[in-house]
Amino acid sequence: MGTVAPIQAIAILASLGFLALIVNLVRKRRLAEEYSLLWLLVGIAFVAISVFRGLIEQIARLLGIFYAPSAIFLIAIFFIVWLLLRFSLIVSDLARKNRVLAQEIALLRLEMDERTGVESAGEVEKP
Repeated sequence: MGTVAPIQAIAILASLGFLALIVNLVRKRRLAEEYSLLWLLVGIAFVAISVFRGLIEQIARLLGIFYAPSAIFLIAIFFIVWLLLRFSLIVSDLARKNRVLAQEIALLRLEMDERTGVESAGEVEKP
């Protein structure tokens, strides 16, 4: 394979560090399993691109890009836009669920107030 350039060694170490970080976040349950597969694939892609220097040139050629580093930026931009869309969908769903829960809590408080005879705006008076 030949010698490894210093910048390639740094890229390999950084990629392996990123992969170790993802595994550690999953292990500590700070990163949900549903997102861990995506991030593990990204980490493996980083390692592959770092180890095999010609890989990015081949990807660029397949995409019809003449300057290989531009392919990295193009792929990164598409990935970030996809990720933003994905998280926007998740946030929208959570906001909808939060609204439904708030409405259900308000209805339960109203029902509880009606049963106890307390006429308050959702707050229970202290005896």
